[in-house]
Amino acid sequence: MKLLIRLVRNLIINTIERGFMVMGASIDIILMMAFLIFAYFLSQGKGAFLLSGYNTMPEEKKAKIDELELCKFMSKIMYGLSFCIGLFALSELLDQQILFVVGLTLFVLLVVFAVVYSNTGNRFKK
Repeated sequence: MKLLIRLVRNLIINTIERGFMVMGASIDIILMMAFLIFAYFLSQGKGAFLLSGYNTMPEEKKAKIDELELCKFMSKIMYGLSFCIGLFALSELLDQQILFVVGLTLFVLLVVFAVVYSNTGNRFKK
């Protein structure tokens, strides 16, 4: 009888833990889809008004920036970040922590690269 109770208890605990893993992966997938949609619009040259820093610039500074090139660059970054978030979801579903570590490392490197690349040189000037 004690063995049966222990088996049922373990089954319930494993089911609950698996449910939390699927819920975490679902949130990652929803976030990834939002990033992919934003990346698509940026790749079309639209959505620059959503880019932080660009949307708060005075009009005279905005006139000096090649908006299409900025959008295309940021879309590539967003596609990369979407891939990283996909690795987060895969990590949850497969219960492989290494995928999360790889995804997080790539995520941080992409963000640092984007900040450094976009703020050094006159890359997006007309």
